[in-house]
Amino acid sequence: MVLSSNSSRWEKGPATTHMPADDPARDPRVYLAAERTFLAWIRTGLALMAFGFVVARFGLFLRELESARGGAPAAPSVLSLPLGVGLVLLGVLLNIIASWHHVRYVQQFSEGVLIVGRPSRLAIVLALVLAGAGLALAVYLAFTSVR
Repeated sequence: MVLSSNSSRWEKGPATTHMPADDPARDPRVYLAAERTFLAWIRTGLALMAFGFVVARFGLFLRELESARGGAPAAPSVLSLPLGVGLVLLGVLLNIIASWHHVRYVQQFSEGVLIVGRPSRLAIVLALVLAGAGLALAVYLAFTSVR
């Protein structure tokens, strides 16, 4: 779309800046979209690792807070450390799998054998694992007493 010099409305101009639609293997937008998706997976893995660290150290924070108030130190949480370490390991595993998947995708893209239109198994598995962890955390919070 270009603005014509004699009118204030937009008119369709020559499409010289776009790649031909008949050869998606030469379209850089496809590769750049794959790169953005890969970086989103990396951010998700980093967020899981950071959240795991916070969960693992939350019990320590509660003990320090209680001792600063002058009370008896709180009992350490049984689930805090294993759940936190599990989330950190899940983030590491997610980054490894995302890297492997991205390399495989770029290779398929370069060879011209890319199959598109199927759902991401990685996203589905991660969503189910996180849903299970969230459910376990909700059950744990529901059945632990607050002092």
